[in-house]
Amino acid sequence: MSTDLRRPSRTYTIRQLCVEFGCTPRALRFYEDKGLLAPGRDGMNRVYSARERARLQLILRGKRVGLSLSEIREILDLYDVGDGGLQQAARSLRKFRERIVALEQQKVDIDNAIEELRAGCEALEKRLKETRPDLLPQAADYDQMLRRRLGDVEHADAK
Repeated sequence: MSTDLRRPSRTYTIRQLCVEFGCTPRALRFYEDKGLLAPGRDGMNRVYSARERARLQLILRGKRVGLSLSEIREILDLYDVGDGGLQQAARSLRKFRERIVALEQQKVDIDNAIEELRAGCEALEKRLKETRPDLLPQAADYDQMLRRRLGDVEHADAK
């Protein structure tokens, strides 16, 4: 009599994955509808394998860094090529470098927009100070309210 001592492969419920990755069941069903995940079934319940868990982890990482679902699919589809993940790694590297370039450009654009807005604020404050100084406290109050609402981003960055 031979007994199989191998562990059964680990499976996960939709709830377990949602808790682990901080996502919603709706998101997992969405990725399933898009063909990015393919859980098994145990009756009416979805059962996710370790492979599907890893795919979900890659999907969420890709979304966090701004990859589109089609780019994520491109990377995921290379998993089964049978080359030990080398083509997948090469494609990922290319996509990651493209995102870095795009994000660096966005950062420059944001920095430029902030500087333009600051210059505009200074010009407007100067004009109001010269013509209608009675309106300045209102602008300052508005500025303080916005800073409180936004959590004073500059102050938080300095910490």
